[in-house]
Amino acid sequence: MSVDVVILGGGAAGLMCAVEAGKRGRKVVLIEKAKKAGKKILISGGGRCNFTNLYTEPESYLSPNSHFHKSALSRYTQWDFIALMEKHNLQWTEKTLGQLFCDQKAGAVVDMLLDECRQAGVAIVLDSVVEKIEFEKKYTITTQAQTISSTSLVVATGGPSIPKMGATDFGLQIAKQFGVKSNSFKPALVPFTFQQNDIDRYFKDLSGLSLDAIVMCNGVSFREGVLITHRGISGPAALQASSYWHKGDELVINLLPEVDAVSALFEAQQARGKTALKTVLSELLPRRFAERLANTLLEIELAELTLGEIKQSDLKRFSILLNHWPLHPSGTEGMRTAEVCTGGVDVNGLSSKTMESTKHSGLYFIGETVDVTGWLGGYNFQWAWSSGWAAGQYV
Repeated sequence: MSVDVVILGGGAAGLMCAVEAGKRGRKVVLIEKAKKAGKKILISGGGRCNFTNLYTEPESYLSPNSHFHKSALSRYTQWDFIALMEKHNLQWTEKTLGQLFCDQKAGAVVDMLLDECRQAGVAIVLDSVVEKIEFEKKYTITTQAQTISSTSLVVATGGPSIPKMGATDFGLQIAKQFGVKSNSFKPALVPFTFQQNDIDRYFKDLSGLSLDAIVMCNGVSFREGVLITHRGISGPAALQASSYWHKGDELVINLLPEVDAVSALFEAQQARGKTALKTVLSELLPRRFAERLANTLLEIELAELTLGEIKQSDLKRFSILLNHWPLHPSGTEGMRTAEVCTGGVDVNGLSSKTMESTKHSGLYFIGETVDVTGWLGGYNFQWAWSSGWAAGQYV
């Protein structure tokens, strides 16, 4: 069979590209190895699909070239995808920090994209594994069931996060085959893990406890929830920071974003000298966590002492740590629980306008396969829509 465009991967980016290419009258075949298209869409946002973010800006993305993603994001915006939702009578709810969730749930978003594919004449082949890709004037894609040739090949196979869903680094294998530079995938938006002695000291028996905090890493900071787990910390602020973290880096946590801890505890020492430190701290932090910190942040246990019994020098050192607590994760939970990856096909080898390889004509890379990673909260879906749309205009 001979077609104009073969798209590998039936996720967000692949489906969007297929729709746009089909609308231009291109003969499109989309190949998806799973039995359903849009599997990652279906599980996103707890099944409600956080499909974009109202505040999508280029600064919300990590990439080796901070300008690369600006073109696609400016030409197909969050408002364009919202308009597509409106066309299909889908509603949404805005949650924290501009995150938009589909009221009809994730399945409705997938159905919308599949309906658009049908209208555009896209052929979708499911449960089909690519066995071989060759190039001689045209691309020849061989699956276990058929051989298809095309003038354009679009790689939208995503990254290897959540491997239990069948995710792999297949896109980078294709890039390597055609001499396209790529950067190794690393887990991102992923919980942190700690050495057992740190867990025993700070987090033991506190799993499930959450608080509002600022997490800082390599000059970037995020204020949202932090969740204590049996292996370390998670929650939106920690997940965001993980995208910027490398092995050996320090995290700094401000446990009291609204409070100058030194001033607050010194004032309390003057006014409430007979009150136990743990009592005052419990007014600012979850009680069990407050007691744990009072006994572990310094080399002396302070929880049972009254404020009046604590030396001012010790109180000051303790207070500073509440606003600036350095932690050293041992690692992350890895691809198993990572929501996305950093790394992918190097953007400096792609056209920012078309997503086509500058080395290999007719070869395109889009979505998570490309080394562009968004923040938590709908940004990665928006990159999928935008990059898929951009390639769809040219394949």
